[in-house]
Amino acid sequence: MTILDVAEIAIVNEQDIVVARKGIREAAVGVGFGLTDVTRIVTAASELSRNVYIYGGGGLVTWRVLLGDRRGLEIAFSDDGPGIEDLDKAMQPGYTSGRGMGMGMPGAKRLMDEMVVESAVGVGTTVTVRKWLLHRYE
Repeated sequence: MTILDVAEIAIVNEQDIVVARKGIREAAVGVGFGLTDVTRIVTAASELSRNVYIYGGGGLVTWRVLLGDRRGLEIAFSDDGPGIEDLDKAMQPGYTSGRGMGMGMPGAKRLMDEMVVESAVGVGTTVTVRKWLLHRYE
């Protein structure tokens, strides 16, 4: 697997979420995703970036283009926040530990092809999502 076009942004305020969405949108278009998949990717990125800001107290969003047998986009959201006490519960639609609607992580998982969540209470959380192009490219 070859990695191209790595970019990252620190999420310390709401404006950073907007900047991250813009960069991820540009990367998704550059990979060759169509409008529907670009919208899915940006929506998932927005939800997970907001989680980093609200629940993690800020953190880092990193994205990279993946090339190999197929082409895709990988986005990682990490924070040093309180961590997720019950990951199974957090992945249930409607569950929220705050004032949100509880659609962030389960919604992002539905929009993307792959999701890996690593979290430790008192240490922080990293959520990595991937979206793959469904067709071969030249």
